[in-house]
Amino acid sequence: MTSSPTIGLIGSEGSYGRWLRRFFETRMGLAVLGSDPGKPGTVEPEELIARCRVLVFCAPIRHTPAIIADYVKRAGGRERGALWLDVTSIKETPVAAMLASQAEVVGLHPMTAAPKAPTLKGRAMVVCEARLDVWRGWLAGFLGALRAQCVRATPEQHDRIMALVQAMVHATHLAQGGVLGEYADRLGGLEALLPFRSASFELDTAMLSRILAMNPAIYEDIQFCNPYAGPMLGALVRQIEGLRGLVARGDDAARADFRRRFFTDAHAALGEPAIAEGNYTFERVGYLLADLAGERSVSMHLPEDQAGSLRRLLHAFERQGVSIASIHSSRTPAGEVHFRLGFDADVAAAAVSAALARIETEGIGRLLERSPELT
Repeated sequence: MTSSPTIGLIGSEGSYGRWLRRFFETRMGLAVLGSDPGKPGTVEPEELIARCRVLVFCAPIRHTPAIIADYVKRAGGRERGALWLDVTSIKETPVAAMLASQAEVVGLHPMTAAPKAPTLKGRAMVVCEARLDVWRGWLAGFLGALRAQCVRATPEQHDRIMALVQAMVHATHLAQGGVLGEYADRLGGLEALLPFRSASFELDTAMLSRILAMNPAIYEDIQFCNPYAGPMLGALVRQIEGLRGLVARGDDAARADFRRRFFTDAHAALGEPAIAEGNYTFERVGYLLADLAGERSVSMHLPEDQAGSLRRLLHAFERQGVSIASIHSSRTPAGEVHFRLGFDADVAAAAVSAALARIETEGIGRLLERSPELT
């Protein structure tokens, strides 16, 4: 094993492939050779096998096992002593395909789309160690550099859990999208409904919008390629049908059954600690949504990404007697960190303008957006 192996990246032109290339090159200082099946100009499999001690498969889910099998056949034993990894949302079939090789094998599943951030800090990642020996130290360094919150699982355990964590969640929101579409001609689309929003509706439609904005092939494969998704969908349908039946009955006995089945029994099954933590998370997100909906705000970019930059920004408002009600940060696709500052309704627009003028004059930050109430 070498501490600085050349990485062979299969699926290098996909969103995760591009992110991984940047990560290996910039965060770990490793050379990367990219290959994308069916796309001209990328490195051929034979060259990857010959030159790379670490192969990472991040092709579409449905094609990954066949691609791995092709690499096993091409390698013909030359992969002995190498490390093969896959990065897909399904683990049983790709890990089994890699185990047909003589390489060491680990399945990985980052629980997020390719992020805008340079690492996976704050994100979960499932790690399925299938055959690992001499590469254990290197893998530990790789996972440490990723900064993800790693959870260990067998491939089967992973796929069973993903039927709930991914397939069930996506199915629920896609079904909601279908229902909203059916009602759109009578009540309007999302733009007409959102003024009436609750926090729950806003979060659900945000999740639906996120799914619809992404590559549908990913969500299709999560449903169609996970063998445990079908039974889960059956259980989901039974729960909805049961609820519909109780509502159709409509009597006091049906209401009692509703409370027992969907509250008392579910509460006991999920457990008080998990429910309390989840409710607290919902409240925090609700406060965030309320802050972001505030009518008086400015958005800023701090060009000097260093210690003290944010303090200088806040001090500029302090000198004008402006109290900041909320502050949130977000990252653009290009990697810039933007800050959104919210203000109370009684803030003086002139004082905010004076602070913004000083911020730009002194080169502290760049104004991106200001709400009309502060002009």
